[in-house]
Amino acid sequence: MTRGLATMALLLALAIRAGGQAVPTGTARITSPVEGSYLMGAVRLTIAFDPLTVVPLVRQVRWFANGRLVCTADAPPFSCDWDAGDMVNEHVIRAVAVLKEGRQLVANVRTKAVEFAEAVDVDVVQVTAVVTDAGGRFVTGLKSADFKVYEDDTLQPITNFADENIPLELVTAIDVSSSMTTVLPSVKRHATTFLAQLRATDQVTVLGFNDNVFTLARRSTDQAARARAIERLAPWGGTALYDVIVHALGILGRQSGRRSLLVFSDGEDLSSRATSAAVIQRAEASDATIYVIGQGRALKAPALQKLLRQLAAGSGGRAFFTDDDTKLESIFQEIVDDLRHQYLLGYSAPDHARNGEWHKIRVEIPGRGYQVRARLGYRLARRNPQ
Repeated sequence: MTRGLATMALLLALAIRAGGQAVPTGTARITSPVEGSYLMGAVRLTIAFDPLTVVPLVRQVRWFANGRLVCTADAPPFSCDWDAGDMVNEHVIRAVAVLKEGRQLVANVRTKAVEFAEAVDVDVVQVTAVVTDAGGRFVTGLKSADFKVYEDDTLQPITNFADENIPLELVTAIDVSSSMTTVLPSVKRHATTFLAQLRATDQVTVLGFNDNVFTLARRSTDQAARARAIERLAPWGGTALYDVIVHALGILGRQSGRRSLLVFSDGEDLSSRATSAAVIQRAEASDATIYVIGQGRALKAPALQKLLRQLAAGSGGRAFFTDDDTKLESIFQEIVDDLRHQYLLGYSAPDHARNGEWHKIRVEIPGRGYQVRARLGYRLARRNPQ
């Protein structure tokens, strides 16, 4: 009898400490990075709880990398940003969720090192490729052995390959300068429809830009939040197109997986602090696929069109220029189809990769008559010896 009363008293105390409700038995799991993935550069650490009723009971999540505390999150969604460094090493990521009543939920994942001999100071070159047949139809079901990847005309061994369910991180940047006044309602409508067609697991950040660059919706899978953010857009100010491209590519970083940037703009840059040369340099160092939709004044700016086409083609993406609202829907659909039919290839960068020179990439599928669209090359800055 005494033991039973003690047990009841303990349960009652736990319920009181949890705000009058019994604390549910829950679990935590790390959703980014995933087990067995490859990490480098900026990484977003994210966690999920099961059941969702656990979330209000979480006081804090402490994030550890390789046994070292790297950040602490005190509010939902309890995510953190962490720099995994420039080398693809093995990491043990640990999340410790401290509940308000004192218990802890712990989750761990282990990421992989790139399995190369002498893997000192290694970069992984990622190449996103779209394959079409002679009729322009997407080709699916290809395997790693079907592809040949050349850097500076030297065949590279493919070490990473994926053809389905590849994580996508997308940054959508929408021009809200004063000159967008007449077309912004159409862009907002089409952009919302476009984002709604992405997979539920795709991570999206929405940026707005005029004289400045600002975040409308932070990186998440919440389509409703994106739609609300886009709906609130109103036109004013100038156009900092170069700044938003540099900023967006910085957000996308260099972690493993597919990354894309989609930019809507109607005119030449009038407000950026970044130069066109800086934009080209940043794009050449990124493995993100760039898509551009130009409208209005952009149709009468040959130099701007040339730059945007160069950025898109160099990344394996596409550039579109139109003032026809009826064509926007089909353009957005083409981009969605592109994103759904991408292969992701990876290989170890040669030792000379960081010499600051341009390194040409060529992707082929021999003997099939297929067309492959992929990034044309990359340029990595020399490392700071410090």
